[in-house]
Amino acid sequence: MLNKKQVVQALEKVMDPEIGRSIVELGMVREVKVVGSRVKVVIALTIPNCPLKGVIAKDAEEKVAALADGLDVQIELSTMTAEEKKRMTDTLRGQSGAGAQEQGSLTGKLNRVKAVVAVMSGKGGVGKSTAAALLAAGLRRDGLRVGVLDADVTGPSIPKLFGVDDAPVMGPLGIVPPISEQGVKIMSINLMLERKDEAVIWRGPLISGAIKQFWNDVFWGDLDVLVVDLPPGTSDAALTVMQSLPVDGVVIVTSPQDLADMVVRKAANMAEHMKVGIWGIVENMSYVICPHCGERYSLFGEGNAAGMARTFNTQLLAQLPIDPELSRLCDAGQVERYESAEFEGALESLRAKLKGVAVKGSSEH
Repeated sequence: MLNKKQVVQALEKVMDPEIGRSIVELGMVREVKVVGSRVKVVIALTIPNCPLKGVIAKDAEEKVAALADGLDVQIELSTMTAEEKKRMTDTLRGQSGAGAQEQGSLTGKLNRVKAVVAVMSGKGGVGKSTAAALLAAGLRRDGLRVGVLDADVTGPSIPKLFGVDDAPVMGPLGIVPPISEQGVKIMSINLMLERKDEAVIWRGPLISGAIKQFWNDVFWGDLDVLVVDLPPGTSDAALTVMQSLPVDGVVIVTSPQDLADMVVRKAANMAEHMKVGIWGIVENMSYVICPHCGERYSLFGEGNAAGMARTFNTQLLAQLPIDPELSRLCDAGQVERYESAEFEGALESLRAKLKGVAVKGSSEH
Protein backbone atom coordinates (compact mmCIF):
# COMPACT_ATOMS: atom_id res chain seq x y z
CA MET A 1 0.00 0.00 0.00
CA LEU A 2 1.16 3.51 -0.82
CA ASN A 3 2.07 5.62 2.20
CA LYS A 4 2.76 9.28 2.95
CA LYS A 5 6.53 8.79 3.14
CA GLN A 6 6.65 7.49 -0.44
CA VAL A 7 4.66 10.48 -1.67
CA VAL A 8 6.99 12.93 0.10
CA GLN A 9 10.02 11.15 -1.41
CA ALA A 10 8.49 11.57 -4.87
CA LEU A 11 7.81 15.26 -4.20
CA GLU A 12 11.48 15.76 -3.25
CA LYS A 13 12.21 15.45 -7.00
CA VAL A 14 9.91 18.38 -7.83
CA MET A 15 11.89 21.61 -8.16
CA ASP A 16 10.71 25.19 -7.90
CA PRO A 17 11.87 26.48 -11.34
CA GLU A 18 12.71 29.97 -10.03
CA ILE A 19 14.62 28.90 -6.93
CA GLY A 20 16.07 25.64 -8.24
CA ARG A 21 15.44 23.72 -5.01
CA SER A 22 13.05 20.92 -4.05
CA ILE A 23 9.57 22.00 -2.97
CA VAL A 24 9.98 19.69 0.03
CA GLU A 25 13.28 21.33 1.03
CA LEU A 26 11.65 24.75 0.68
CA GLY A 27 8.75 23.77 2.94
CA MET A 28 6.21 24.29 0.15
CA VAL A 29 4.49 20.93 0.74
CA ARG A 30 1.93 21.86 3.37
CA GLU A 31 -0.14 18.67 3.46
CA VAL A 32 -0.09 15.09 2.12
CA LYS A 33 -3.05 12.72 2.54
CA VAL A 34 -3.21 9.14 1.28
CA VAL A 35 -6.52 7.27 1.43
CA GLY A 36 -6.41 4.05 -0.57
CA SER A 37 -5.69 5.05 -4.18
CA ARG A 38 -6.51 8.72 -3.58
CA VAL A 39 -3.63 11.12 -2.90
CA LYS A 40 -4.10 14.78 -2.00
CA VAL A 41 -1.15 17.18 -1.93
CA VAL A 42 -1.38 20.82 -0.84
CA ILE A 43 1.47 22.99 -2.17
CA ALA A 44 1.99 26.51 -0.80
CA LEU A 45 3.44 28.81 -3.47
CA THR A 46 5.78 31.67 -2.59
CA ILE A 47 3.57 34.33 -4.20
CA PRO A 48 -0.09 34.52 -5.29
CA ASN A 49 -0.69 33.91 -8.99
CA CYS A 50 2.82 32.47 -9.43
CA PRO A 51 3.47 32.42 -13.21
CA LEU A 52 5.01 28.93 -12.92
CA LYS A 53 2.30 27.40 -10.75
CA GLY A 54 1.10 25.21 -13.62
CA VAL A 55 4.59 23.80 -14.13
CA ILE A 56 4.98 22.97 -10.44
CA ALA A 57 1.52 21.39 -10.16
CA LYS A 58 1.97 19.27 -13.27
CA ASP A 59 5.40 18.06 -12.22
CA ALA A 60 4.13 17.16 -8.75
CA GLU A 61 1.14 15.29 -10.17
CA GLU A 62 3.31 13.31 -12.59
CA LYS A 63 5.89 12.39 -9.93
CA VAL A 64 3.23 11.12 -7.53
CA ALA A 65 1.16 9.36 -10.21
CA ALA A 66 4.26 7.40 -11.25
CA LEU A 67 4.37 5.69 -7.83
CA ALA A 68 1.60 3.23 -8.68
CA ASP A 69 -0.99 2.47 -11.36
CA GLY A 70 -4.49 3.87 -11.01
CA LEU A 71 -3.75 6.62 -8.50
CA ASP A 72 -6.17 9.53 -8.23
CA VAL A 73 -3.80 12.44 -7.57
CA GLN A 74 -5.20 15.82 -6.54
CA ILE A 75 -2.86 18.82 -6.35
CA GLU A 76 -4.20 21.82 -4.46
CA LEU A 77 -2.33 25.14 -4.68
CA SER A 78 -2.23 27.71 -1.89
CA THR A 79 0.02 30.64 -0.89
CA MET A 80 2.63 30.68 1.85
CA THR A 81 1.95 32.55 5.05
CA ALA A 82 4.47 35.10 6.31
CA GLU A 83 5.74 32.54 8.83
CA GLU A 84 6.22 29.89 6.12
CA LYS A 85 8.10 32.37 3.93
CA LYS A 86 10.39 33.23 6.83
CA ARG A 87 11.11 29.55 7.48
CA MET A 88 11.94 29.05 3.82
CA THR A 89 14.27 32.06 3.77
CA ASP A 90 15.99 30.82 6.93
CA THR A 91 16.39 27.36 5.39
CA LEU A 92 18.03 28.76 2.27
CA ARG A 93 20.38 30.88 4.35
CA GLY A 94 21.25 27.94 6.54
CA GLN A 95 20.23 30.00 9.56
CA SER A 96 17.27 30.41 11.88
CA GLY A 97 15.65 33.00 14.09
CA ALA A 98 17.44 36.27 14.78
CA GLY A 99 20.56 35.31 12.82
CA ALA A 100 18.60 35.52 9.60
CA GLN A 101 17.49 39.05 10.38
CA GLU A 102 21.08 40.26 10.55
CA GLN A 103 21.83 39.36 6.95
CA GLY A 104 21.16 42.76 5.38
CA SER A 105 20.53 42.17 1.67
CA LEU A 106 17.76 39.60 1.36
CA THR A 107 19.42 37.66 -1.44
CA GLY A 108 22.98 38.05 -0.18
CA LYS A 109 23.43 34.34 0.52
CA LEU A 110 20.84 32.90 -1.87
CA ASN A 111 22.19 33.64 -5.34
CA ARG A 112 24.82 31.21 -6.57
CA VAL A 113 26.40 32.61 -9.73
CA LYS A 114 29.31 30.72 -11.19
CA ALA A 115 30.63 33.37 -13.61
CA VAL A 116 29.97 37.04 -14.34
CA VAL A 117 30.89 38.23 -17.84
CA ALA A 118 30.64 41.93 -18.72
CA VAL A 119 30.18 42.99 -22.35
CA MET A 120 31.46 46.50 -23.06
CA SER A 121 32.52 48.90 -25.77
CA GLY A 122 34.03 52.34 -25.75
CA LYS A 123 31.68 53.60 -28.44
CA GLY A 124 27.94 53.32 -28.94
CA GLY A 125 26.39 51.83 -32.05
CA VAL A 126 28.84 48.95 -32.51
CA GLY A 127 26.34 46.21 -31.60
CA LYS A 128 27.38 45.64 -27.99
CA SER A 129 23.91 44.71 -26.72
CA THR A 130 23.34 42.41 -29.69
CA ALA A 131 26.62 40.64 -28.96
CA ALA A 132 25.66 40.32 -25.28
CA ALA A 133 22.29 38.82 -26.26
CA LEU A 134 23.90 36.39 -28.73
CA LEU A 135 26.38 35.32 -26.07
CA ALA A 136 23.62 34.68 -23.52
CA ALA A 137 21.41 32.87 -26.04
CA GLY A 138 24.26 30.69 -27.28
CA LEU A 139 25.30 29.63 -23.78
CA ARG A 140 21.67 28.91 -22.94
CA ARG A 141 21.44 26.59 -25.97
CA ASP A 142 24.34 24.68 -24.41
CA GLY A 143 22.07 23.96 -21.46
CA LEU A 144 23.69 26.47 -19.11
CA ARG A 145 21.62 28.50 -16.66
CA VAL A 146 21.96 32.07 -17.92
CA GLY A 147 20.87 35.54 -16.80
CA VAL A 148 21.34 38.97 -18.36
CA LEU A 149 21.72 42.09 -16.22
CA ASP A 150 21.05 45.14 -18.38
CA ALA A 151 23.36 47.75 -16.87
CA ASP A 152 22.76 50.15 -19.77
CA VAL A 153 20.22 51.98 -17.62
CA THR A 154 19.70 55.02 -19.86
CA GLY A 155 19.64 53.05 -23.12
CA PRO A 156 18.27 49.59 -22.29
CA SER A 157 17.67 47.29 -25.25
CA ILE A 158 18.01 43.76 -23.81
CA PRO A 159 14.25 43.25 -23.15
CA LYS A 160 13.43 44.22 -26.74
CA LEU A 161 16.01 41.82 -28.17
CA PHE A 162 14.62 38.91 -26.14
CA GLY A 163 10.96 39.85 -26.59
CA VAL A 164 10.46 40.17 -22.82
CA ASP A 165 8.07 42.82 -21.51
CA ASP A 166 6.72 41.28 -18.30
CA ALA A 167 7.39 43.39 -15.22
CA PRO A 168 9.48 41.73 -12.49
CA VAL A 169 7.50 40.54 -9.48
CA MET A 170 8.45 40.83 -5.82
CA GLY A 171 8.82 37.42 -4.22
CA PRO A 172 9.72 36.50 -0.64
CA LEU A 173 13.39 36.14 -1.63
CA GLY A 174 13.68 39.33 -3.65
CA ILE A 175 12.82 40.63 -7.11
CA VAL A 176 12.04 37.74 -9.46
CA PRO A 177 13.27 38.49 -13.02
CA PRO A 178 11.10 37.50 -15.98
CA ILE A 179 12.31 34.67 -18.20
CA SER A 180 12.74 34.68 -21.98
CA GLU A 181 11.31 32.17 -24.44
CA GLN A 182 14.36 29.90 -24.11
CA GLY A 183 14.81 30.34 -20.36
CA VAL A 184 17.20 33.30 -19.97
CA LYS A 185 16.52 35.41 -16.87
CA ILE A 186 16.32 39.13 -17.73
CA MET A 187 16.59 42.20 -15.50
CA SER A 188 16.40 45.69 -16.97
CA ILE A 189 15.15 49.10 -15.89
CA ASN A 190 12.91 49.13 -18.98
CA LEU A 191 10.84 46.31 -17.49
CA MET A 192 9.95 48.59 -14.58
CA LEU A 193 8.78 51.62 -16.57
CA GLU A 194 5.13 52.34 -17.36
CA ARG A 195 6.07 53.38 -20.90
CA LYS A 196 8.89 51.66 -22.76
CA ASP A 197 9.93 54.95 -24.39
CA GLU A 198 10.09 56.81 -21.08
CA ALA A 199 13.47 58.50 -20.64
CA VAL A 200 15.56 57.57 -17.60
CA ILE A 201 17.07 60.95 -16.69
CA TRP A 202 19.32 59.98 -13.81
CA ARG A 203 22.69 61.16 -12.58
CA GLY A 204 25.57 58.76 -12.06
CA PRO A 205 24.94 57.86 -8.39
CA LEU A 206 21.34 56.83 -9.12
CA ILE A 207 22.43 54.68 -12.06
CA SER A 208 25.12 53.06 -9.94
CA GLY A 209 22.58 52.38 -7.20
CA ALA A 210 20.20 50.71 -9.65
CA ILE A 211 22.97 48.43 -10.94
CA LYS A 212 23.90 47.39 -7.40
CA GLN A 213 20.24 46.70 -6.66
CA PHE A 214 19.95 44.53 -9.77
CA TRP A 215 22.81 42.44 -8.36
CA ASN A 216 21.94 42.37 -4.65
CA ASP A 217 18.13 42.50 -4.59
CA VAL A 218 17.24 40.35 -7.60
CA PHE A 219 16.72 36.67 -6.93
CA TRP A 220 18.86 35.18 -9.71
CA GLY A 221 19.04 31.78 -8.00
CA ASP A 222 21.56 29.32 -9.41
CA LEU A 223 23.25 30.58 -12.59
CA ASP A 224 26.16 29.21 -14.57
CA VAL A 225 26.78 32.64 -16.06
CA LEU A 226 25.42 36.16 -15.65
CA VAL A 227 26.02 38.36 -18.70
CA VAL A 228 26.18 42.08 -17.88
CA ASP A 229 25.43 44.47 -20.74
CA LEU A 230 27.35 47.64 -19.93
CA PRO A 231 26.62 51.09 -21.42
CA PRO A 232 29.18 52.37 -23.90
CA GLY A 233 32.16 54.24 -22.53
CA THR A 234 34.02 54.26 -19.23
CA SER A 235 31.55 56.14 -17.05
CA ASP A 236 30.13 55.52 -13.55
CA ALA A 237 28.09 52.50 -14.66
CA ALA A 238 31.09 50.57 -15.96
CA LEU A 239 33.11 51.54 -12.89
CA THR A 240 30.29 50.37 -10.59
CA VAL A 241 30.06 46.99 -12.29
CA MET A 242 33.81 46.36 -12.13
CA GLN A 243 34.09 47.53 -8.52
CA SER A 244 30.85 46.15 -7.06
CA LEU A 245 30.21 42.95 -9.01
CA PRO A 246 32.58 39.95 -9.03
CA VAL A 247 33.33 40.23 -12.75
CA ASP A 248 35.40 37.30 -14.02
CA GLY A 249 36.05 38.62 -17.50
CA VAL A 250 35.17 41.25 -20.09
CA VAL A 251 34.23 40.78 -23.73
CA ILE A 252 34.88 43.92 -25.79
CA VAL A 253 32.82 44.71 -28.88
CA THR A 254 34.13 46.95 -31.66
CA SER A 255 33.57 47.68 -35.36
CA PRO A 256 36.04 48.17 -38.23
CA GLN A 257 36.18 52.00 -38.27
CA ASP A 258 39.36 53.66 -37.00
CA LEU A 259 37.25 55.92 -34.75
CA ALA A 260 35.60 52.93 -33.06
CA ASP A 261 38.99 51.25 -32.69
CA MET A 262 40.46 54.28 -30.94
CA VAL A 263 37.55 54.69 -28.51
CA VAL A 264 37.18 50.97 -27.77
CA ARG A 265 40.84 50.84 -26.74
CA LYS A 266 39.86 53.15 -23.88
CA ALA A 267 37.43 50.49 -22.65
CA ALA A 268 40.14 47.84 -22.89
CA ASN A 269 42.54 50.05 -20.96
CA MET A 270 39.90 50.57 -18.29
CA ALA A 271 39.48 46.80 -17.86
CA GLU A 272 43.23 46.44 -17.47
CA HIS A 273 43.40 49.26 -14.91
CA MET A 274 40.62 47.58 -12.93
CA LYS A 275 42.50 44.28 -13.13
CA VAL A 276 39.61 42.53 -14.90
CA GLY A 277 40.68 39.99 -17.49
CA ILE A 278 39.83 40.67 -21.13
CA TRP A 279 38.37 37.39 -22.38
CA GLY A 280 38.27 38.43 -26.00
CA ILE A 281 37.23 40.90 -28.69
CA VAL A 282 34.29 40.69 -31.07
CA GLU A 283 34.38 42.78 -34.24
CA ASN A 284 30.85 43.48 -35.42
CA MET A 285 29.72 44.68 -38.87
CA SER A 286 33.02 43.43 -40.33
CA TYR A 287 31.62 42.73 -43.77
CA VAL A 288 28.49 42.00 -45.77
CA ILE A 289 27.82 39.18 -48.22
CA CYS A 290 26.08 40.17 -51.45
CA PRO A 291 22.88 38.08 -51.68
CA HIS A 292 23.15 37.95 -55.48
CA CYS A 293 26.78 37.08 -56.22
CA GLY A 294 28.09 35.94 -52.83
CA GLU A 295 30.91 38.49 -52.92
CA ARG A 296 32.23 39.72 -49.56
CA TYR A 297 32.43 43.48 -49.07
CA SER A 298 34.07 45.35 -46.18
CA LEU A 299 31.75 48.35 -46.06
CA PHE A 300 33.61 50.07 -43.23
CA GLY A 301 37.09 49.09 -44.35
CA GLU A 302 39.41 46.47 -42.94
CA GLY A 303 39.27 46.57 -39.17
CA ASN A 304 42.14 46.25 -36.73
CA ALA A 305 40.45 43.98 -34.16
CA ALA A 306 43.17 41.35 -34.58
CA GLY A 307 45.84 43.96 -33.84
CA MET A 308 43.87 45.17 -30.81
CA ALA A 309 43.64 41.59 -29.54
CA ARG A 310 47.42 41.22 -29.82
CA THR A 311 47.98 44.53 -28.02
CA PHE A 312 45.89 43.41 -25.05
CA ASN A 313 47.12 39.82 -25.12
CA THR A 314 43.70 38.34 -25.78
CA GLN A 315 41.76 36.59 -28.53
CA LEU A 316 39.79 37.83 -31.51
CA LEU A 317 36.66 35.84 -30.74
CA ALA A 318 34.67 36.56 -33.89
CA GLN A 319 34.25 38.85 -36.88
CA LEU A 320 30.52 39.14 -37.45
CA PRO A 321 28.91 40.20 -40.73
CA ILE A 322 26.06 42.62 -41.27
CA ASP A 323 23.17 40.15 -41.45
CA PRO A 324 19.61 41.30 -42.32
CA GLU A 325 18.25 38.13 -40.71
CA LEU A 326 19.80 39.06 -37.37
CA SER A 327 18.30 42.55 -37.63
CA ARG A 328 14.88 41.07 -38.39
CA LEU A 329 14.99 38.69 -35.43
CA CYS A 330 16.22 41.40 -33.05
CA ASP A 331 13.39 43.71 -34.10
CA ALA A 332 10.94 40.85 -33.54
CA GLY A 333 12.33 40.07 -30.07
CA GLN A 334 13.59 36.69 -31.25
CA VAL A 335 17.36 37.01 -30.93
CA GLU A 336 17.46 33.54 -29.31
CA ARG A 337 16.42 31.98 -32.63
CA TYR A 338 19.50 33.29 -34.45
CA GLU A 339 22.42 30.93 -34.91
CA SER A 340 25.71 32.02 -36.40
CA ALA A 341 28.64 29.90 -37.52
CA GLU A 342 30.86 32.99 -37.15
CA PHE A 343 29.83 33.40 -33.51
CA GLU A 344 30.35 29.75 -32.66
CA GLY A 345 34.08 30.30 -32.27
CA ALA A 346 33.42 32.98 -29.67
CA LEU A 347 31.10 30.66 -27.76
CA GLU A 348 33.66 27.84 -27.83
CA SER A 349 36.34 30.08 -26.37
CA LEU A 350 34.03 31.37 -23.64
CA ARG A 351 32.93 27.85 -22.72
CA ALA A 352 36.57 27.07 -22.01
CA LYS A 353 36.95 30.25 -19.93
CA LEU A 354 33.90 29.35 -17.84
CA LYS A 355 35.37 26.05 -16.71
CA GLY A 356 36.90 26.20 -13.27
CA VAL A 357 35.39 29.56 -12.29
CA ALA A 358 34.38 29.46 -8.62
CA VAL A 359 30.74 29.84 -7.56
CA LYS A 360 30.05 33.14 -5.81
CA GLY A 361 27.17 34.71 -3.86
CA SER A 362 25.53 37.96 -4.90
CA SER A 363 27.24 40.08 -2.23
CA GLU A 364 30.67 38.47 -2.15
CA HIS A 365 32.92 41.13 -3.62
